Amino acid sequence: QVQLVESGGGLVQAGGSLRLSCAASGRTLSTLIMGWFRQAPGKEREFVAAISRSGGRTAYADSVKGRFTISRDNAKNTAYLQMNTLKPEDTAVYYCAAKLGGGDVNYILRYDYWGQGTQVTVSS
Repeated sequence: QVQLVESGGGLVQAGGSLRLSCAASGRTLSTLIMGWFRQAPGKEREFVAAISRSGGRTAYADSVKGRFTISRDNAKNTAYLQMNTLKPEDTAVYYCAAKLGGGDVNYILRYDYWGQGTQVTVSS
């Protein structure tokens, strides 16, 4: 069983930055494709970013491309989401997710494990 624990959320002004971390345990991180999703109040959970097992490939939602960067440190069993130039519409609970198999990285049902989420609030 894989446990994922997010940290790094908080309140930030528009234009600011935050770095989210996702610490994994129970399985070697290098065997997992990692993703970040977010859910704003009253909205469905949506894909934000994903990274391949080695870190060599990444994918982003159009809404965050150029502002967010996903990365991983397999030696530390941790994945990250660097968020720059934050906007009020980025306000949401951010979830770390992991999947064992391949397939679409932006498809929420493909993910096998989820963290509890961390709140990100961007004030205008």
